[in-house]
Amino acid sequence: MKSIKARKQRKAFFNAPLHQKRKHISAHLEENLLLKYDRRRMPVVKGDTVRVMRGMHKGHEDKVTKVILKDTLVEVEGITTTKADGKKVARPIHPSNLLIIKLNLTDKWRRKNLEKGLSDEKKREIETEAKKQLKQIEEEQLKAQAELEKEEKEEEPTESLEPSPEQVPPKTAVKEKKEPAEDKAASTPAKKPKKESSDKKKPSPVKQKEKKATPKKPAKQGESDQAKEEKA
Repeated sequence: MKSIKARKQRKAFFNAPLHQKRKHISAHLEENLLLKYDRRRMPVVKGDTVRVMRGMHKGHEDKVTKVILKDTLVEVEGITTTKADGKKVARPIHPSNLLIIKLNLTDKWRRKNLEKGLSDEKKREIETEAKKQLKQIEEEQLKAQAELEKEEKEEEPTESLEPSPEQVPPKTAVKEKKEPAEDKAASTPAKKPKKESSDKKKPSPVKQKEKKATPKKPAKQGESDQAKEEKA
C-alpha cells in the first residue's frame, strides 16, 4: 500500500486477501533462533511453541492450536475463558503479544524459506530437527490409536453380554381363550348413576312470595253443593 492517507491504509489492511493477511500474523523470534536463522520474525503456524509476553496470561508457554487468518488472531493451548453457562472456550490472542520459542519445521516450504542464505551446516541442523519433529508426531499418533483400541476393547465385553436380536428365541404365540358373555358382564363394572345436574336451581324466594300472594280461584257453585252433601 503506497497511499499516505490513513483511511486508505486501514481499508487495505482490513479488506486484504488471505494470502496477504498471512504475513500479518507474524511474531518475533527468541534470541537463539534469531541468531540461528538470521531473522527477526516469522509468521505463526499451528504447532509452534510460543510464550505470551503481555496480558493476564503473561509467561504462559504452549503450542499454537489454531490460526484465525480472517481475524488475524491465534489460539494457544491452555489459554481459555469461561462462558456464562460454565463452558470453557479458547481465548484468541493477537500474534504481536507472542514470542516464538520453537518453530514447527514439518512443512518443507517453510524449511526452504528458512534455508535461504544460510550455510550448509545450518541447513543440515534444520533437516535433523525436522526429522525429530516428524518422529514425535508419528509416536503421538500411534499412542492415540492405541488408546482408542483399548477403549473399544473395554466396550466390547459389555456389548457381548447383551443378547443380540438373532439369539433371542421367538415368542410363542399364546391363543387367548374367549370368555363367555356372562363372565364379561360380571367383569365389567356397573355404571354409577349420573348425578343430577346442578343446573336446576332452587326457585328464588321472590318467586315463592309471588306464588303465595296470588289469590285462589273461587270454586264453582255446583262443586260447593256436592261437598256440603257429602259432609252431611
